[in-house]
Amino acid sequence: MASQRPRPVITLPRAIAVAALLVLSSGVALHASDDVKPTGSETTNEASSSQRPVGEGQQPGEAAPSASSSVTPSGTAQPKPGASSSKAPARSGNTLPQVPVVTVSGDYPSPATTGVPAGTKLTRLGLNFDGTTYRVTAHNTVLDGVHIPGDLLITANNVRVTRSQIDGMVYNEYSRKFYPFTISDSTIGPTSYCHGQPALGFSDYTATRVLLRGHSDGFRASGPNINIQDSYVHLCTNPGAHSDGIQTYLTGRGLTLNHTTIDQRDANPADVTAPVFIVDSQAEDVVVTNNLIMGGTYSIQVRNVKGTAIVQNNRLVNQSWIYAPVDSDCATVNWSGNTIVTIDANYQVVSTVGPLPCKDW
Repeated sequence: MASQRPRPVITLPRAIAVAALLVLSSGVALHASDDVKPTGSETTNEASSSQRPVGEGQQPGEAAPSASSSVTPSGTAQPKPGASSSKAPARSGNTLPQVPVVTVSGDYPSPATTGVPAGTKLTRLGLNFDGTTYRVTAHNTVLDGVHIPGDLLITANNVRVTRSQIDGMVYNEYSRKFYPFTISDSTIGPTSYCHGQPALGFSDYTATRVLLRGHSDGFRASGPNINIQDSYVHLCTNPGAHSDGIQTYLTGRGLTLNHTTIDQRDANPADVTAPVFIVDSQAEDVVVTNNLIMGGTYSIQVRNVKGTAIVQNNRLVNQSWIYAPVDSDCATVNWSGNTIVTIDANYQVVSTVGPLPCKDW
């Protein structure tokens, strides 16, 4: 096996005083680790579920490119009911994101409305790359109704993944190149331990009605053209991690996070940063709208964005934060319609506590 390219480690120290007594050091780390530990369970007629994983996560190594083509099971995706979203602003070419006009509802993504639809029969695929990963090498591959008992590495353009379960991570970077893909109605992550790498990344992808579980980091944005909507994230932590629901690192232009639920409440408070951690100075034109957010140190952190930054009509669960609800660049962020709410066990809004103002610590 060829040597693994080292992954960068980022530290963003920031000392913040709260109530003259609290000091926060907020950081982000992308850790290098060994091979993923797949669950190895057979999966047919499975539905997605939300469980709190425990243990250590691992990362596969990289080897020389393979010439083998990918299996392409056929089928038609069947979205779960009740997962429709308010539309985020459209973007094409060099057009800046528009300020969205939305109708806010109390319906937010949950394990019941995301992930593999109930009753879907899954076909288990063998791992064809390093014994830890299923690698796609053929352009325009469709993976529909498959179970991958490890990681999914996409090294071909315009791959589509739907109604599938991936027990590790899904990523599209190889030899410093990114390959565009879409993923929908799929479940990503293990149930028996906490994977130390991002569940889904890194650039040029669209994720719709995706359930992320068993990862310390949810979505990673490390390039342009990322669109996330109607999805659900349940985060865990490993000791020394800096867990985030969505994190930017070497980001490009065009990031939309719309109508997505991010739950960081079950992660160890000593090892978390934020459900929304968009602070990369390379990020440009960012839209964060209609999301249900809970947990973290400062739950919504949007800073250093170039171009347009829109944070509108988000719902933050009352008293779910550790230090404060918001730490964002209020002078440059288009901030409006955000509120503090209470929710029920199904992630639906029960009451509105009050407005959520922007705050720059």
